[in-house]
This record gives sequence, structure tokens and C-alpha cells, in this order.
Amino acid sequence: MSANPYPLGLRLAGRRVVVVGGGAVATRRVPALLDAGADVFLVAPELTPALRAHVDAGRLHWARRRFVPDDLDGAWLVQVAVDDPIAAASVSAAAAERRIFCVRADDRAAATAWTPAVTRHGPVTVAVLGGGDPRRAMTVRDAIRELLGARTESSRTPAVAGGPAGQGLAPATSPASAPGSPGDTLGRVALVGAGPGDPELITLKGWRLLTEADVVVADRLVPGLLLDELRPDVELVDASKIPYGPSRGQEEINRILVDRALAGKVVVRLKGGDPYVFGRGGEELLACVAAGVPVTVVPGVTSAVAVPAAAGVPVTHRAVAHEFTVVSGHVAPDSPASLVRWEHLAGLRGTLVILMGLKNLPAIAATLVAHGRPADTPAAVVQEGTTGAQRVLRSTLGTVAADVVAADLRPPAVVVVGDVVSVLAAAG
Repeated sequence: MSANPYPLGLRLAGRRVVVVGGGAVATRRVPALLDAGADVFLVAPELTPALRAHVDAGRLHWARRRFVPDDLDGAWLVQVAVDDPIAAASVSAAAAERRIFCVRADDRAAATAWTPAVTRHGPVTVAVLGGGDPRRAMTVRDAIRELLGARTESSRTPAVAGGPAGQGLAPATSPASAPGSPGDTLGRVALVGAGPGDPELITLKGWRLLTEADVVVADRLVPGLLLDELRPDVELVDASKIPYGPSRGQEEINRILVDRALAGKVVVRLKGGDPYVFGRGGEELLACVAAGVPVTVVPGVTSAVAVPAAAGVPVTHRAVAHEFTVVSGHVAPDSPASLVRWEHLAGLRGTLVILMGLKNLPAIAATLVAHGRPADTPAAVVQEGTTGAQRVLRSTLGTVAADVVAADLRPPAVVVVGDVVSVLAAAG
């Protein structure tokens, strides 16, 4: 007779958790462990770009090799995220010898612990176990999430590309040949903005499309906890574009979207922030439309507004700033490839929000000052805004570049220049 699992909430803050494997499964599971404050030790010869970003940010420790039993010394929990049953069994055996609970992605029956289907709503975390059936657990989890969200059914009306409730382009289709009709093998693509970092800032529509997805193509800046809530059978494609590190070419991403959709899959292209704010969403939409693939665009909360707000900086304020300009700083001001007229921006009196500009911040600040923006203009830099790792640096335009180096701030970060930086300082 099989026994029911004993539900338990693990308090892992500061405790060693070992993750074996560096692929898609680990990419999905690690963010929840980090959110729990665990001291994560990752063992794998290679990592996905998203996991490598966690390593580079100092959030976890990585041993670039295969697992050895001594890796479990001092561990409280181990998660096996490999599809090699022999390798997974060896980790299970080492865990059993040490009486450490072991989660196995390859064989739930051989595991001593299961990861439940989880939904988070503020301080409330709901975990559902489906008796070994992940799909049943996620169905119940999704129903609970809707109840916690307290939204009406009318607000959840699906939007179809080209339809009255949707935003997007698609080839004309008759009702009989619409995606999802019996006998139809054409899938669809949704370009979904995941928001600036806090997983609760994804829109309800974006989250619903995630629950329907067969394939999720995710960027590095996507909130990791959203990936933890995907169905186990969802194909996760890590399309991370780590600055100055490993990346997938845009053409390859376009090909993946089109190929999976033409194979009849529901594909979600999950992007940090908003798909159309320096997210190449337009290129991906055009590639899908050229291939005859229906597309839905789901706007996201952009970091250009949300991250300053989370740091106590409104991008506009009455009698202080009547305008704000959002600009990409990934190309240096003196580069022939730059499309930004920094000398004109220097003459504006409003707020300047710079995305992807940390590397070129010294040149950007110097150019703005050289063309008339006062060096004592307030400036702020917000690293990993809206997340638990958020850091805020307040400075001036003349000193901000040096202050960033001294504070060892790293991407992703948003730079704000203007009097709005200090307008709410007294309230904080």
C-alpha cells in the first residue's frame, strides 16, 4: 500500500542545498531555492546562460564538474536535475546514506521528496501535491491562484491575435481553421512581457498564457519564480542574452518560435519588462507573421517606469518634471552605431531614464555634462529593481560613474537623471 506524502514547509535560509545538473530543470528549480534564502551549491559540467547569470551575480556556488558523494556533506536537501538515470541513482544513494531528502526530476517514484505545484500571493504560498500526478497538482494550483487573485472571469477573456481584445498581427483565418480547431496543426506564439523582476508584476493575461504554453522561450531577465510554476512537460528554451557572455542569436530565437508553432505548439516568448521596449519583440513578431504564425502581444510592466518607482523615484512630478525620456545606453555615445543624440538630451529639463547603460555610464555622464547638463543634477542607479536583491545608489551626474564602481553595482540596472531623484527623498 502506498503512503501519502507528509506535507512540510522547509525553512532553508542559510542552509546548504545541492543541485545536481545545469540544464532546463535546474534553471526552473534554482530560483525558488534562492528565494527561500538557501545556500545553493550547483554541480554540473556546464550551465545554461540563466544559471550562469546567478553564478556571476554571486547568488550561488558552482562546481564545474560531475557530482561526487562528498558534495552532500553538510547538505539539508538535494535536487537531482539530470535525465541520466544511472547518474541520478548514484546521487540518490549518496543522499540515502546521509539521510538527506532527495528530489529527482527523472523518477518521482525513486525520490524521497517531491516538489509541489506552487503559487505565491504576497506572503501566502500554496503548495499542491497531486498524488504523483503533476498535471493534477497544477490544475488545482491554478484554480487556487485564481481565487487568491480575486479577479472576475470577465477580466480573463482570451485575446486572439488580430482580434478586438488582442494586440498583434496574424494572417486572416476563418473560424473553421482558427488555431486550436480539430485537425489544425498550426500553433501560435504569444510575446509576453514578464515585468521588471518581481514575479507578481506579470499581467494576469500573461500568466494565463504561461499556464497554456507547450514551449516557453525565456530571457535572462525573466523572474525565475515564474519558470518554477510551469508544467513539468513544458519545453523551456533558455534564450538568455547575458551581457558580454553566451547568447543565442536573434535569428535562432526567431527560428525556434516559428518552428515550434508550425509543429502545433503553443509558444510563449517570455521577455523581461515589455516586449517592445528594447526587447526586439517587433523583430520576433515580423518573423512569425512572415511564416504565417498567429501572434498575440501581451504588454508588460516596463523597468523604465517600475524600477525607479520601486526605488522611490517618480519619473514625473508636478512642478518638477513634465517629461521623461527613455533611452538605451548599450552603445557608447561616440560610437558610429549610436542612434541617440546625447547632445540634444543634455538640453532637456525633464527626467532621463537610461536602460542597459552601466558599462557606458562614464562616457554617457561625461557627454551629458559636456553638452550642458549640470554636473550636480541628481542621479540614481537601481540594481535588480523590484526584487529582493534591489540596491539603490543616489549620486549626482558628475560623480555617479565613479560611485557605481565604488559600490560594485552590476547589471541589470536602471539609471535615472533628473530632479525627480530627490523629490521624494524626505518621504523615504
